[in-house]
Amino acid sequence: MSFKPRLSFWQIINMNFGFFGLQYSFGLQQANMSPIYSYLGAEESKLPYLWLAGPMTGLIVQPIIGALSDKTITRWGRRTPYFLIGAIFCSLALFAMPHSSSVWMAASILWILDAANNITQEPYRAFVSDKLDKSQHSIGFLTQSAFTGLGQTLSYLTPFLLINLLAFSESSRVGRIPLTTYIAFMIGAVVSIGSILWTLKTTKEIPLTEEEKQKIRRSPKGVGATFKEIYLAFKEMPMTMKLMGPMMLFSWYAMFIYWQYIAKCLSKSLYNTVDAESPLFRKAELWVGPMGAFYNGVAFVSAFGLAWLARKYGPKYIHMACLFLAGAGLLAIPHIQDKNLLFIPMIGMGLSWASMMGNPYIMLAGSIPPERTGVYMGIFNMFIVIPMLLETFTIPLYYESWLRNDPTNAITLAGILLILASLCVLLIKMKKRVEGSVDEIVHGLVH
Repeated sequence: MSFKPRLSFWQIINMNFGFFGLQYSFGLQQANMSPIYSYLGAEESKLPYLWLAGPMTGLIVQPIIGALSDKTITRWGRRTPYFLIGAIFCSLALFAMPHSSSVWMAASILWILDAANNITQEPYRAFVSDKLDKSQHSIGFLTQSAFTGLGQTLSYLTPFLLINLLAFSESSRVGRIPLTTYIAFMIGAVVSIGSILWTLKTTKEIPLTEEEKQKIRRSPKGVGATFKEIYLAFKEMPMTMKLMGPMMLFSWYAMFIYWQYIAKCLSKSLYNTVDAESPLFRKAELWVGPMGAFYNGVAFVSAFGLAWLARKYGPKYIHMACLFLAGAGLLAIPHIQDKNLLFIPMIGMGLSWASMMGNPYIMLAGSIPPERTGVYMGIFNMFIVIPMLLETFTIPLYYESWLRNDPTNAITLAGILLILASLCVLLIKMKKRVEGSVDEIVHGLVH
């Protein structure tokens, strides 16, 4: 790989700014898709099936795009074309989503939206690893965590702010979708493409050396070669990456439960109803916005502190503590009747979310060969989407029986799983501290 100069803090900010728009889009999904499906008439127990787009597109798209981007040579770079194509389709899907007239129309658009997000996201993570020296991996990946927090904070808050600051009607609708949800998706369409364009304008990829280009040109081409590369990467997967599997399984299964059922849980625990036609359900749904914004705000504020802690104590134990705090918070939520007290467990969720978006990638980046960064980042995404797929197909099997058709029990289960995930961090063995001294990250933050 070509020489990697140290980047200043503001260069790293510019490089990661596109992640802001990408995560604004994800935040819109997390906060609004279950309510949108409910407004369009979806059954509560079938909600996981309607979220299938995210894990399925991640499972299929990211390893393929990762392998392709490792072998791509264009005048714009290896990763850049994927950023732009994904962002364009993401913006178009965000624009179309609130015009959905049926459950299956919304679900179909979500498939396009998630595929586009995945086309953008995987090369983006590889781009950070390509661009930064190992001594700056912590600040690079945890800056992405910060933009994850900021983007999702604003996306969660948008409907709430439109109602409470700009006096939009809480009950106004465009078709069957609330007007404020409609406007939020329009804003998301602009933010998604705009932030990626800023990153492309301000940050260029490190040019490949002639030797690297020749190596790529000599490598096998075509669909068969791409799948062979993915197969070989699986076969030769580093042990550190393998040992992260149980932690990823429990934590992402839990997060998918949380996103799908938190609105229903609050409606039940605060107002004792899960009827989507009830004004009380709308109040609970709107409260998900400030809660989500708060935990993403915590993620934004804490990301740089977590970067310092990860450099001092290692990403492994910091991640373990954050997951435990999130699990304890989710266990408390169903028992809280004062909606203002719900922000307390969201502190743990915010710390965990910042950690989940950064620390696993710090551990991963230190264990994979540079020439396979793209494909391994794509494969690692399977550690996220496979738990989501398992949740999608298993929750409907026991939601009515074991969970007694009660969303508060679903959130309790998510809390237990996050605590199990924190314990599974102990299984991960790392050969050495992923990166250098604390002084290096302080230098990166100051300059």
